[in-house]
This record gives sequence, C-alpha cells and structure tokens, in this order.
Amino acid sequence: MHILHQTIGAPNLHIEADGKTSATLSITPLPTGYGITIGNALRRVLLSSLPGTAVTAMKADGVTHEYSTIKGVKESVFDIILNLRELQLKKHGAGEEIVEIQLKKSGVITAADLKCSSDIEILNPTQHIATCDGADSKKKIQIRVEKGVGYKLVDNKDNSKNDTPEFMLMDANFSPVQLVRYNANPARVGDITNLDELKLEVKTNGAIAAEDAIKFAANLIESYFNLFSLEDAYTDEEFVTTFEQMKRQRETEQLAAAKASETSFTPIDILGLSQRTLNSLVNGGVTSVEQLLKTPMSQLIQLRGFGQKARTELDEVLKERGYHVEAPIPQ
Repeated sequence: MHILHQTIGAPNLHIEADGKTSATLSITPLPTGYGITIGNALRRVLLSSLPGTAVTAMKADGVTHEYSTIKGVKESVFDIILNLRELQLKKHGAGEEIVEIQLKKSGVITAADLKCSSDIEILNPTQHIATCDGADSKKKIQIRVEKGVGYKLVDNKDNSKNDTPEFMLMDANFSPVQLVRYNANPARVGDITNLDELKLEVKTNGAIAAEDAIKFAANLIESYFNLFSLEDAYTDEEFVTTFEQMKRQRETEQLAAAKASETSFTPIDILGLSQRTLNSLVNGGVTSVEQLLKTPMSQLIQLRGFGQKARTELDEVLKERGYHVEAPIPQ
C-alpha cells in the first residue's frame, strides 16, 4: 500500500473494541484529504462486501403468494416476511438450509422457536415472527437460510427461474454490519497543521466481531489494489513511499544516531581548563565537549563553583577552538 510521502512519519493506528459488536478505528496523522478517502472506502466495503447470513425464501402450508393470510395467524404473510427479514443469523457452513417454524395453537412465535441445526446460530432470539390465535398447530412455516454477500434484490427473472415455486423468494440483506460512521477531523504534527485524523465507528449484529470486520474490509481493499502493484508500475520516489520503507528509514536513522552518540565523546579535559573550572563541570555531570556544547550557559552558571571567572575562561577557550558560544547572559 502506498501513501504520499510527507515528513509526518507513519500513521498511528488504534482499534478500540467495545464488546464484540462495536469498535472504533482511529488513524492519525494522515495527509490532507486522506481521512475522507480512507473512511469512505472502508465504509463502502463494510456495508456491501462482508459475507453474512439471511433468509432468502419462505414457504407456508396453503399459501401461494405474499398477500395471503394464514388461518389463525394475526399477521399477514407479507408482515411475516418483513419480520423474517429482521432475523439475525450466523451460518458456519456453506450451502443452504431449510429451517422450520411450527405454528402454535395460540401465542407469540419468536426466533427462539426456529428448529435449526447446530450449523446456525440465532443472534436475536427475541425477534417477533408471528402471533397465533387459534392456528392449526400441525401446520408450519419453512424458511430457506443461505450465506451471501451484500444485498440481494428479487426480480421477475428470479421468480421465473425458481426451481421450487412453492417457496416465495425474499429480498435479503446478508451484511452483518449494521452501522458504519466516520469523521475526518483536523490534526497536526509539530508545525504541520493541515493533516487529518480518521475516526471510524462500526457496529455488527454479532455474526462477526466489529474489529474483525474492519480488518476484513481493509484486507479486501488491499487485495484489489494489489492488482496495480506491478513491477513496472510508475512511481515517483520523491513523493511516494510505503509504510515498510518509512519504517526501515526510521530504524536506519535511529541506528545511525545511536552510533554517532557512542562514537562522539570528546573528554572535556582536552580543552585545557583550569582545575577549578574543570572540577565544577565534571562534578555537575558535564564530562564531554559534546555535552558541554549542548548545555546552555543558563544551566552552567547554576553549577557549584562555576562563577564569573569560570564563565569568562570557558568563553575564551571555546572561541579559541572555534566552537559556537551562546550570547552572554545579561548581568
């Protein structure tokens, strides 16, 4: 994955999960405009491309179309279909499964009354399906449960190709993601103030953990963009880099700085300072020329035994050796 190369370092990514069904993604800093770019891409994939489970067809004894009624059931078949579309299910295996719902003489039928195999988990068992009042308890409703992706809209062609006409086909929303919301907020790094921070909130029905849904969507986007990652693809190294290259560059710079710190140690006694001034500096923890040059005069004059004479002597010695000396402190 490529990003615009700026002197902002690699973005920090953090996912905070609030239980299984809710998580918040935070990425910062990002180049200007990338909060919306990344947030919108993740949102589209999360809502449209994650696999899930839904009811795709329904069959009821003696019913031929969705505008019918079932004797002894208060809701119309159309209302029952709408209730079935609200079922939250998780199917582990591939293929379809027929699930039965036995009618009751009287009482409320909920998702907990579904007679399904161990391959299917019911995530909202209190979901209302129908209300029976004098129904025939020997009759039943059958539903077809499938795995799929996105939203499946039934049209006339689907009905004409239906191999089981006794089943009424239903529109199905397979996505396990119930909500995706993101904000691109302003961020800064040092003097660079026109950066972005992306915050993305995801909620699922529990068929997949919200944190896993975010990672799944990101990997899916990456898999498609990898189609463009060809060896002869155009690039401009001055403006484009990768997170891995940035990481290696940062590690190289840190290693070089560590080595330079180890090798750049010049004992302070080579300056030829008087014993009194030398003792004052050493006792104050200043033991090398490099350390001395990094210590402001305002701190040096706080050292015990480092008076005006020591300061004048140090200024003269450093000037003789060509070192930079800060401006004198007003008396």
